[in-house]
Amino acid sequence: MEAHSVLGEQVRMPVEIRHADACSALFLVDAVAARGLLADAGLQPVTMLGKAVLSLAFVRYVDGDLGPYHEFAFSLMAKQRGRKNSTGAYIHWLPVNQSFTCEAGQSIWGFPKLMADITITPAGRGHRCEVRLDGQLVIAMRVGDGIPMPGGAGGASIDAYTSRNGILRRTPWVMNPGAVTGRPGGTRVELGTHPVSDQLRALGLPKGALFSSRIGALRMTFGEAATVLQTKEVR
Repeated sequence: MEAHSVLGEQVRMPVEIRHADACSALFLVDAVAARGLLADAGLQPVTMLGKAVLSLAFVRYVDGDLGPYHEFAFSLMAKQRGRKNSTGAYIHWLPVNQSFTCEAGQSIWGFPKLMADITITPAGRGHRCEVRLDGQLVIAMRVGDGIPMPGGAGGASIDAYTSRNGILRRTPWVMNPGAVTGRPGGTRVELGTHPVSDQLRALGLPKGALFSSRIGALRMTFGEAATVLQTKEVR
């Protein structure tokens, strides 16, 4: 069993998340802007109806190997150029609110984690997340309640792509969701004035979501990251 030293503690692989809950939304966005965000990683966007597929999600980690924390994920569905069956989620921006998971995410998997103020609260018939950096609003997102979705207790696997220090990595990511609800639309996004806010504007946000969902009971496993390619010289 592989282990990594993080801030003086041993993190054994695979990393287990025993309980979390999450809200997410899918958007169809500008493919040219998405291609620009993926270019340095050596990936290209997966498209639907001529649009790229953007996922925004916020997660409340309650019990897991990296401790309790809040997280916001900005990712694009992507694939490797010229390779079939390589579709995965490219994690472009991944703020968290605890230092241990921030360091673990960066050093073990190359996740683009950074420290931020993240609040997740109930909001009427739904949940709201607000992300701030240095007191500046980056994004606020509210996901409304949906209807129960069948088959929510089954497992799902997807590769997570990350690009850090010139290295493109792929991490196996297994999710076991329960208490799943969903609906078309259902998400409202507010953008601030941060550069990441501007990236989301270039993609076409704020706009209506294609689909929104909430997972009330989520278990996950993250495996060891594998190097896909080195996109530039690392010094």
